[in-house]
Amino acid sequence: MYKVKILKSFSSAHYLAQYKGSCEVLHGHNWKVEVVVESKELNELGMVIDFRELKKITDLVLAELDHKCLNDLEYFKVNNPSSEIIAQYIYEKINRQLPSNCQLDKVRVWETDNSCATYSNKK
Repeated sequence: MYKVKILKSFSSAHYLAQYKGSCEVLHGHNWKVEVVVESKELNELGMVIDFRELKKITDLVLAELDHKCLNDLEYFKVNNPSSEIIAQYIYEKINRQLPSNCQLDKVRVWETDNSCATYSNKK
């Protein structure tokens, strides 16, 4: 199995509804996003996916979140914007846009340098 990984980032604010603690009030993060794509076979250029293409897809998804209050976005009005849910959201959006020769392995979202959540739909 071949795997490639990119790192991107975005800044946004959020608050966790029904959370008992400091995260229940509006606060912000400079999120780091790790995207891992895999394939059993390489494409005609000997790649899983061109890094430039993967970065473009990821940038379009992250642009929806960048410099926003996540709780104001439709998806997060019904899904509490925890790091886990944000990772799932990004995963699902990117996964719809990938070429058929590869699949998304996982998305990892870092809210601080030492705290992250990972989403993968693998069993």
